[in-house]
Amino acid sequence: MYDLLVVGAGPYGLSIASHAAAAGLNLRVFGRPMASWRDHMPGGMFLKSEPWASNLSDPGGRWRLDAYCAEHGLTARHAHPIPVEAFAAYGLWFARHAVPEVDERMVTRLASGPDGFTAVTEDGEALQARTVALAVGVMPFIEVPQALRGLHPSLVTHSSHHSDLGHFREKDVTVIGGGQAALETAALLAEQGTRVRVLARAERLRWNDVPPPWERPWWQSARSPHSGLGPGWRNWFYSERPGLFRRLPETTRTRIAATALGPAGAWWVRDRVERAVELLPGHEVGAASAVPGGVLLETVDRAGARRTLETEHVIAATGFRARCDRLGLLSAELRGTLATLPDGSPALGRCLESSRPGLFFAGLVTASGFGPAMRFVHGATFTAATLVQGVRRRLGATPPRGTVPVPGGGSLSASPSPVSR
Repeated sequence: MYDLLVVGAGPYGLSIASHAAAAGLNLRVFGRPMASWRDHMPGGMFLKSEPWASNLSDPGGRWRLDAYCAEHGLTARHAHPIPVEAFAAYGLWFARHAVPEVDERMVTRLASGPDGFTAVTEDGEALQARTVALAVGVMPFIEVPQALRGLHPSLVTHSSHHSDLGHFREKDVTVIGGGQAALETAALLAEQGTRVRVLARAERLRWNDVPPPWERPWWQSARSPHSGLGPGWRNWFYSERPGLFRRLPETTRTRIAATALGPAGAWWVRDRVERAVELLPGHEVGAASAVPGGVLLETVDRAGARRTLETEHVIAATGFRARCDRLGLLSAELRGTLATLPDGSPALGRCLESSRPGLFFAGLVTASGFGPAMRFVHGATFTAATLVQGVRRRLGATPPRGTVPVPGGGSLSASPSPVSR
């Protein structure tokens, strides 16, 4: 019987595991480390968040992104984006130094079990645990517009389905969406010789500004402080005070989670898009059908005018919708016990525990409870410390003090973890 099973080995799962190991918990971690970053993003992409806001979390703060970059001769400076490949490699480095050995098998089923939970791996092994932290990332929550659903994957894919865009060279591709994933995907396609256009519902595309200098006059910092989600007091509140965000009225939290930091492109991709990509803002796909050689899209603009266009492939860069009913690994019985918010995400206590005692959530699926920071790596620091505190409280006793072996990193001291408030 384990104290804790961590399901997922991305930034949130690895951070939780590091804090849990330092707290002396008997745990197992399942999942392919940094799988989404390694398998579901094309080469050439960059991390949108600032390097200093993109750290995985260990209790001692030793295994930061800047430490990895210094060790490997890379640059980690304010306003200098980090390549996705480098960030994925950083996550693997973090796992080697700060986390007990990760079991790369997938957990395919989680159900209530004796004194806690039963998890079943892809090869049929069943394990028992008193608590579980679900840190499954974004892939279970892929969102594709209704009009495109049902078309064959050779014609329509989601942006997260691609680690290599090379097979679209010399083809005609339409990207749906107005956020960073859509715009950077379109830039990469254009730069390899693909004929590409971006179709977005918004009347105009939005672009993030170049961030202000790190060092600046005090009065500028006081008026618009830096934060893990960008400059400004509102962003500072979202990124630095998730625990206070949770105290807002439920309707307010849900609205902010759905609208704050909406679709926008990074400042460093704007010129690459505007000089090479056909842009069709203010258009929405009303219908789509397969035709010889590709897809026929019927679009409608804000004035109600309709047009059609043919394309060989559609990439839906339309984000993710984090709902409990999309968590297929949960048994029907367990899923049915979960209280949810109006948007279908789990209702969580202050330590990210669900209405099913012992079942904790992390990452995107917690954004309606703890704010927009949970959509970004930056939220992992608050989550890891807070969730492990909740696990220890649920277990009802302080774990034995001592050390937990960490491959490549000696051991982790089992000392109390600080909790962000």
